[in-house]
Amino acid sequence: MADRVNLPIGVKIRSNVEHRPDRASPFKARVRWTDPATKKRDSISESFATEDEATAWISAMDNAAARGLSPQQAVVSLSEYGDANMDLALRGLELKTRDPYMAGWRKRVVPTLGHIPVAMVTNGAADRAVMGWIADECSRSTVKNSLAVLVRVMEQAKRDGIVDRNPAQVRGWQQVYRQAEDELDDPRSLALPSWDALKRLADALVAKSTGKFDGWGDVIEFMGCTAARIGEASGCRVKDIDTTSWIWNVRRQTTPGPGGLADKGTKSKRARDVPIIVEIRDMIERRMAEVDRDPEARLFTGPRGGRITTAVLRDATHWDEVVTDLGYEHLRRHDLRHTGITWLADAGVPVHVLRVIAGHGSLTTTQRYIHPDKQSITDAGDLLSAHLHAPRTPQLRVV
Repeated sequence: MADRVNLPIGVKIRSNVEHRPDRASPFKARVRWTDPATKKRDSISESFATEDEATAWISAMDNAAARGLSPQQAVVSLSEYGDANMDLALRGLELKTRDPYMAGWRKRVVPTLGHIPVAMVTNGAADRAVMGWIADECSRSTVKNSLAVLVRVMEQAKRDGIVDRNPAQVRGWQQVYRQAEDELDDPRSLALPSWDALKRLADALVAKSTGKFDGWGDVIEFMGCTAARIGEASGCRVKDIDTTSWIWNVRRQTTPGPGGLADKGTKSKRARDVPIIVEIRDMIERRMAEVDRDPEARLFTGPRGGRITTAVLRDATHWDEVVTDLGYEHLRRHDLRHTGITWLADAGVPVHVLRVIAGHGSLTTTQRYIHPDKQSITDAGDLLSAHLHAPRTPQLRVV
């Protein structure tokens, strides 16, 4: 990693943006400056999808130079900086505290924020990271430890002069966590009401997406009807679905990791079987045909063949705007899983079977989806009355 400070404060750097229309990221931003120690000219460049992103990157380089940072320092990723300075950041902590902090760093902070340059970690980025961990149903201690190690690393960056304030001081997350816990006490309230509602959502997301890509609607219907997490849908391969019995063997999920997206086991660490209902079988057959029924092919990918994540789906379909227009302001991608489990519960699937399909570790979690309707309660009362007034055979008294 570059030395901490190697430019005089306020040094000017030269910059330009080159447009290369034949590239996937056509706007190449470059900055140049003179190294005050060697008197040699150095440069650094980065490619972007839009000219605005390239211009913003150059502005960030200018701001870094104004604080005395070289462009190399300004682009050092949070992951690289944290790994190189973790001992300093965690100095004074006992081993029993360091271990959960390091777990939070590896499993939460790096996959979420590790790619961002330290100098460009903002309050908003930290806020969204914490809210994402809560939405992913991380435990309170996991969120606390992950945020604590992020605060310490950014505090060290502040001491090193890379940032002028610590953007990881997230306030109010405990209240948000309590609210999320309350919602999960009643997961039924997060579910879509019907198959028609799911279809309307899928169609609206497709219509809003660039190129009106049908695949976004397909994965929405699949998640809603199978109670799948989005990582599980992304990790599904053709060979995982038995089209004779129409059962999906859920055995992997695609999740962000330090080296990018990777396939790993399910959240419960166990494979499970999920029924594929008639309503989505034709869609699945079509998708299998599109990949020549290659057993190793992913059933769902983006328009360019890339793996799907919750962030990709949200941005590509303008999710927040669409769900608001449909009157489902609360709806998150994960709520499609709540939808599927709720529908299965209302269909009368026994709770012990529902637990297996959902992959819940605790029966208590599954029972939150069981909500008998008024007719069921009335019927139960009628059954009790009939039982109480049923004629009984007199029991013989044995003398």
